[in-house]
Amino acid sequence: MLKLHIKKHLASFSFVFNQDIECQGITAILGVSGSGKSTLINLINGLIKPDIGSIILNEVTLVDTEQNIFISPEKRHIGTVFQDALLFPHYKVIKNLTYGTNHKLPERFNEIVDVLNIRPLLNRYPAMLSGGEKQRVAIGRALLTNPKLLLMDEPLSALDMPRKKELLSYIDSLVNELKIPIIYVTHNINEVKRIADEVAILDQGKLYDYGKTEIILQSDYLKQWL
Repeated sequence: MLKLHIKKHLASFSFVFNQDIECQGITAILGVSGSGKSTLINLINGLIKPDIGSIILNEVTLVDTEQNIFISPEKRHIGTVFQDALLFPHYKVIKNLTYGTNHKLPERFNEIVDVLNIRPLLNRYPAMLSGGEKQRVAIGRALLTNPKLLLMDEPLSALDMPRKKELLSYIDSLVNELKIPIIYVTHNINEVKRIADEVAILDQGKLYDYGKTEIILQSDYLKQWL
């Protein structure tokens, strides 16, 4: 369970989010550009501090402004995958995956490598990878930190349609095979239809609606998207 009760004043709007998220399967954060999707991700992973409020993950308080609690990003046990894979260009894939682990293979290394089908890529450099392959490596690197929650901030935005479909299948398998809960940010309703169990709609920094995917996708708000 992820309990979010936070406010953050930004230049363009005041961001407010008050909702408990089950964090089972894939929860999509859906909204147009500038609706506050990335702000929400960065509040959860600790790259942004809220002005007021609290964030609690699995009964562990990550942020509480009243109690002056702020757990640093590296101690939150949350993995983040951004739009850009952000791989080290001078390291081979295996070094990118194991960076910061003292050259030891992390727990579940083989399982994660096989689920993402990146074993054939381990001895390649990032420049030798396609966009989809780079994102699979980035996902693998995030998973190898053994996170309690995986955040994905529009990870398919730079990919062509065949690579998008391919990567969506891999993301789906993370939940089914590795049992990793995912919060998935997107502005693409088709991605939501394909993989999301629950959806939160953001509009101008506010939570417009939240619930099961099949119910939320029938919202009048989304009719203009179809």
